[in-house]
Amino acid sequence: MQLQISQICLVLLAISSFSSRTLGAKPSLKKSKSVTTQIEAKWASTPFLLETAEYLAEESPELMWKFIEFINEIDPKSIPKLSEKEWYEIIIGQVRRIASPAQESMLKLALSMRVYSPRIEMYSQIARERGLEDSKCVAAVDLHGTLLCDPSEIIPKLNAVIEGENPVLYKIDHHFSSKSISQKATAVLYAELGTEQFQTFHKVLKEAASRHNVDYVLRHYIVPSKRRDAGKILLSGYGVELQIKSTEYKVQDDSQVKDDDGTGASGGADQEEEDEVEGFNFGRLKSMYPDKVANLSKLRQHLIDANSELAPLKAWQLQELSLQAAERIMSSPLDEALKTFTHIAHNFPLQARSLIRTAVSQDLKKEIKKNQEGFLSSLSLQPADSALFLNGLFFDVDSLDAGALLEAARAELRTMEGLYGVGVKQHQMGSLLALDFSSSSGSSVNSGSGGGTEYALDIRDSAVQWVNDIENDKQYMRWSTSLTELLRPTFPGMLRSVRKNIYNLVMVIDPASVEARPLLKLAESFLIHQAPLRIGLVLAATGAEGDSGKTNPGIALLEAYNYATENGNSQQGLSLITDVYASVGEEEGEITTDLIEAALVAKYPQVDTELVFGPDSPYDFGRMLAKEFVDRAGFRHLPKVLLNGVPLPEDFLNSEGFEEAVLTEIMAQTPSIQRAVYKGKLTDSDDVLDFLMDKPNVMPRLNERILDSKSWYLDMSGNSVESAKDWPSSFASLIPKDKTSRVISQAKYLTYKDEASTQPLTLWVATDLDTPEGRKLLRESLENLDSTSYMRVAVLPNVKSASEAKLTRLALAALRLPAQGAKVVIKQIVVEENAQKIYNNPDFDFNSLPGLATLDLSDLKTFPKSEEADELLKTFSDYCQTVLLIPAGARAVVANGRVLGPLEDDEHFLSDDFALLDKFSMTAHTDRLQQAMKKADENSYDADTVPRGRESSDLLLRLVALLVSRPSTKSRFEIPFVSDQYSVVKLPAKHPEQPVFDISVVVDPVSRGAQKVGPILMVLHEAVNCRINLYLNAVEKHSDMPLKSFYRYVLEAEPHFTAEGKMTAGPSARFVNMPQSVLLTQNMHPPENWLVEAVRSPYDLDNIRLEDVMSVVHSEFELSSLLLEGHCSEAMSGAPPRGLQVTLGTRHNPVLVDTIVMANLGYFQLKANPGSWLLRLRQGRSAEIFDIVSVDGEDSPAESEDHHILISSFRSNVLKLKVAKKPDKLNMDLLADDEAPGIWNSITSTFSKSSATDDAKEEERLNIFSLASGHLYERFLRIMMLSVVKHTKTPVKFWFLKNYLSPTFKDFLPHLAKAYGFEYALVEYKWPRWLHQQTEKQRMIWGYKILFLDVLFPLDVKKIIFVDADQVSKSKITTFSLPFVSVGLKNLRSKK
Repeated sequence: MQLQISQICLVLLAISSFSSRTLGAKPSLKKSKSVTTQIEAKWASTPFLLETAEYLAEESPELMWKFIEFINEIDPKSIPKLSEKEWYEIIIGQVRRIASPAQESMLKLALSMRVYSPRIEMYSQIARERGLEDSKCVAAVDLHGTLLCDPSEIIPKLNAVIEGENPVLYKIDHHFSSKSISQKATAVLYAELGTEQFQTFHKVLKEAASRHNVDYVLRHYIVPSKRRDAGKILLSGYGVELQIKSTEYKVQDDSQVKDDDGTGASGGADQEEEDEVEGFNFGRLKSMYPDKVANLSKLRQHLIDANSELAPLKAWQLQELSLQAAERIMSSPLDEALKTFTHIAHNFPLQARSLIRTAVSQDLKKEIKKNQEGFLSSLSLQPADSALFLNGLFFDVDSLDAGALLEAARAELRTMEGLYGVGVKQHQMGSLLALDFSSSSGSSVNSGSGGGTEYALDIRDSAVQWVNDIENDKQYMRWSTSLTELLRPTFPGMLRSVRKNIYNLVMVIDPASVEARPLLKLAESFLIHQAPLRIGLVLAATGAEGDSGKTNPGIALLEAYNYATENGNSQQGLSLITDVYASVGEEEGEITTDLIEAALVAKYPQVDTELVFGPDSPYDFGRMLAKEFVDRAGFRHLPKVLLNGVPLPEDFLNSEGFEEAVLTEIMAQTPSIQRAVYKGKLTDSDDVLDFLMDKPNVMPRLNERILDSKSWYLDMSGNSVESAKDWPSSFASLIPKDKTSRVISQAKYLTYKDEASTQPLTLWVATDLDTPEGRKLLRESLENLDSTSYMRVAVLPNVKSASEAKLTRLALAALRLPAQGAKVVIKQIVVEENAQKIYNNPDFDFNSLPGLATLDLSDLKTFPKSEEADELLKTFSDYCQTVLLIPAGARAVVANGRVLGPLEDDEHFLSDDFALLDKFSMTAHTDRLQQAMKKADENSYDADTVPRGRESSDLLLRLVALLVSRPSTKSRFEIPFVSDQYSVVKLPAKHPEQPVFDISVVVDPVSRGAQKVGPILMVLHEAVNCRINLYLNAVEKHSDMPLKSFYRYVLEAEPHFTAEGKMTAGPSARFVNMPQSVLLTQNMHPPENWLVEAVRSPYDLDNIRLEDVMSVVHSEFELSSLLLEGHCSEAMSGAPPRGLQVTLGTRHNPVLVDTIVMANLGYFQLKANPGSWLLRLRQGRSAEIFDIVSVDGEDSPAESEDHHILISSFRSNVLKLKVAKKPDKLNMDLLADDEAPGIWNSITSTFSKSSATDDAKEEERLNIFSLASGHLYERFLRIMMLSVVKHTKTPVKFWFLKNYLSPTFKDFLPHLAKAYGFEYALVEYKWPRWLHQQTEKQRMIWGYKILFLDVLFPLDVKKIIFVDADQVSKSKITTFSLPFVSVGLKNLRSKK
């Protein structure tokens, strides 16, 4: 093959040499012309060392601190002597000591993309706000408001009384110690890793953290002088497009363009020529045949000239371009297929002419057609649609963000390596990864989110007093009795009136409490208005022993309700209670027994109040039943409201939100009931309540701790290869996940019978057996164990005092016995009576306890006093406090890695709770995981290799913790089985013995998706151990050119260095061999939340014609800011508060940027750079009328009243802002005028409280808005500006859209403003992602003229005049001048 290639090349060289007179008519080769573009960050470059530390911190805080220790072993004075490449290789070498090869590759990709540079800049902004730059310190510690620049000052300060406020801490901060104990002080270190100052401070603070109970927090800080010398970083992860432009009318400027040096060449001119042209790698050929370099250069230029100009194609030639591209790709060698795919998509206008000569096989056509049918039926993908699947996770290629893909890949890698580490084989991973536990891993009892399984309580209880019965009460007689009425269509939000008890609302309340009043009032309203709700009451009146209706209002209300019910009906009893509420007057007025008696007498004049409210009242019934119901249900706080047993969110149990919460829950439950009716599972003869209560989501108890989503999972992916002899001596030096693995391997379990069978549910009970509460917790767990054959229990001692842990030491000794013997002994010693006997009698005979007579219990005498017992107590207590994060002596339960605790001192965790935990765990995930493993074993294992007994139980324990703890992800899809012989590019994994990513891409090879996904796949194939299946989803016929642009996507697999060891200039987009005579316009395609602007380029990037330039059209863009988006709504109504003004700033500068909330989706956007910012409502009407209730997406300390927003990455940050009107402003309208009405006020009223002088000044100024794109229209714009200034006497301020202005115009604008005496401002707005995206720049410009006028300008601009760039003013412009358009912004903002 190599010989044939050489022969072909020699033939071509001979032809080239023979034709040199025709090819080389000119004395020299043409100078290469190209277009180059790059984007740089606004902030200074950040060191790879700090970015690496941040990468490891995301993987595990322990990995970061271990990495820091490795770096501290290096002499800081030697680092400056190293080249950039040498230092980079040292960093990677240190990472290699603690990370896998796959993580190392991911790190290199992250460093290439500079993923963590914004986080380093965020820390720098926090340091600037704290005053580090003013202090002139190279490194400093913030100790409760005091900056210490000398490490020797830290310990004396800690020994003294610490005063001052705690510094503001964020979730993203790095804490040296993770102990869940209250630290004496918090010390925040601002320093740069790898410096001598850092090492000194770090050594002192490590000691302070261990000896002085200090919370040591690290934040990176680079001194300003070092940052100034660093330059700026070049970014990647964006696309650049050169679109072929229509030339129907003149758009080019005739001005001669010169670069800074006057030659027409740019800073990017010294670019290497592209080696490959039309399939020939000329770089390699020149190295192989150095004597033919001149002829090879001529041949290369001939091929470029022959293919660099576009020729129109006939309509019939366009039809099969997609299929022909697919045929070309499939016919190329496998290792070149991706490169061919990318080359065709990136340069399609030039490739089209050669593609039309490609013959398409019928096999390829048939296979593509067949595959498209499969994609349509299973994935809803149409022909020409694009999609990428990473282990089944769907990504839309058109909006694909390389950063998001990297983040998802890292999350998948953590899970895959965890699975691989516990013994899962590659062929099993697919089925395990496909398991989606996001809907069940932590379904919240009171989340109200509608996501996940809603667990319910069985409400068929005698404690529930039903107020009405829809099936039997007279007022519902006219309603239909057929459940098929549920299937009739209705308007959204309407409730169907069916004479069945379908919706059962049970209210568990103390009737005398303030919280109960609005709920019972609304319940009565439901009855009066005949809502299809059956209402039940559990009146849980609380009181001390001896209380009666004469002394306790709650008991009095219960007795009054019972009297009214017996002498009338339950509805009259409810009415009596609401009458008492009405008599109180104020919402929080005190209810007294006198008021209750008066209300009862007013309704029943003949009542004997002494009989009703006396100590021996016959109407004091139901109280004990209610108490038992509350205890049995596991409720710790009242009130609780259940709809068909499902608790409503506690936040909505008030007068404003209760009705909405009830309606929302009804709407959520109705579809499942309708399905049951439709499928015949629920018929008219069935009892609806029984049907609902027999569902699998109905639990025996609703312990909030068990069903709450706030619990967390242990990391069980650690290494436990150490031998048993190292246990427990080496335990303290391990990182948390390795500690957990050691506990898994060394734990002694108590089981129902024996460990020979698989126990899918593993419970760890962390407790101190030398406390009554600790003994009771273990006792309750063992009671449940006796009725459960699929569970095992381990005891984790967590003692307050090792010297007094007598029973705990006995339990450790008992665990050395065989499993069943150990269980019998421990069950006996945790019995309270036996425990007291053991304490009181040092020579207690353990064989005298029931069931222990025949056991050899000699160890119970000797082992508790041994050093091994001391070591075990120390080890387990250390684990509980450092990994489970519970204080010494506290209690917790760990169920398959899920940590429930620490339990409160007065919290009871009963055997019924353990039974609930069993049912929850098994139904939520363990059953499904066990089935998946069983299926995988049947298909893939030999009988002898299937794990059994303890090995199988340990495997399930690890798998549950690994898979269920994954963060909620998007849905996973399974690619249907399709034909893959003729139209699928299949690239195998490089290392099949390691965890392999499964990447599937469905894409048309000549689509916009193909332009973007090609380079991403090439980088992933290089950087990630992945298997790629590229399905060519080609369109059968085209009627027009499918692509009319050239494209480059900027992405590299790792940083690159020169031969001298310096970093290369950085990633950039480079277009070579472009057509010379075609007019092109450059479009940038950055990620959604990037705001970029051109900062350097003398060329008209809207109108590029390469034949008019000397060499290289080079442009430099800057990431001016990152977009902070959000959606705002009122907490009660959910409606957007249109016109609400939101600001972003700092403590020292509260208003850096501002915006208003749109009526459309309550959308707003703010511009920011990496840092910590405060989100506020603007002073004025917004802050006067509204308060911020919550901000989903903030990073604020729990005790802080401010709302801190962290911008720490390139990724999108979308907030969900909830606001509420102040109690005394409920009837005020944000956009209404409080001034005297009038036409002028309605047009010009201000949004802020400006002074009269400022208002007058603003009225005098003429605000003119215009926009232009391209040098020619910028020339028109300058003419328009001068004509306006010339004919207008009042001050003029011009407003320009920054998005499309050229750097030349922006640089010239200050000089023009100074010369002609006008003001100007540049505004910017990002096209919202939820609005239909435009692909043509001109359409986007038209949109900015119309759609965003209300949000483009600062809020103090009341009126704007729009003037087209090509218009000329020949007279004075006023607000009513034609053809100019005057816009009153207040009216526009109020409508938006």
